[in-house]
Amino acid sequence: MLQRLDETAALLLVTGSALALAAAWYFQLVVGLAPCPLCLDQRLPYYAAIPLGLLAFVAARTGRTTLARVLLGVIGLAMVGNTGLAIFHAGVEWKFWSGPTACTGAPVMTGNVLSALKSARVPRCDEAAWRLFGVSMAGWNALIAAGMAVVAFGAATTGRKA
Repeated sequence: MLQRLDETAALLLVTGSALALAAAWYFQLVVGLAPCPLCLDQRLPYYAAIPLGLLAFVAARTGRTTLARVLLGVIGLAMVGNTGLAIFHAGVEWKFWSGPTACTGAPVMTGNVLSALKSARVPRCDEAAWRLFGVSMAGWNALIAAGMAVVAFGAATTGRKA
């Protein structure tokens, strides 16, 4: 039963990470919203969670529940860090505090590099490029990463003896 919980949590974390990255890439490549450096940093835990989650799934499937739970715990720590970074970013957007001084994103390069540089709008970390129900992408990322941390830590600690 606990092995099944570890497998399910690992697959949820892999799927959630892949969906979060797909949404980020959709907004970047289809909608045309270039990410700022803080946005790019918030993608890193999702990139790490996919292979770690797959390894946790294989470990749980093969009966190595301790390894699976350690990997799930590592994902949980990464998502807690991501939640903190996303909250920081949202606070920068709301002007609660200052962001990094060099917080500008790189333009998306297509075709002629010089003309792309001239016409590129480089986003700043203190400007929310998109909001849904008043919450920016950084805010939504904080909620998603926090939820994933709960899933990861929940699976990593269920069934442990005190």
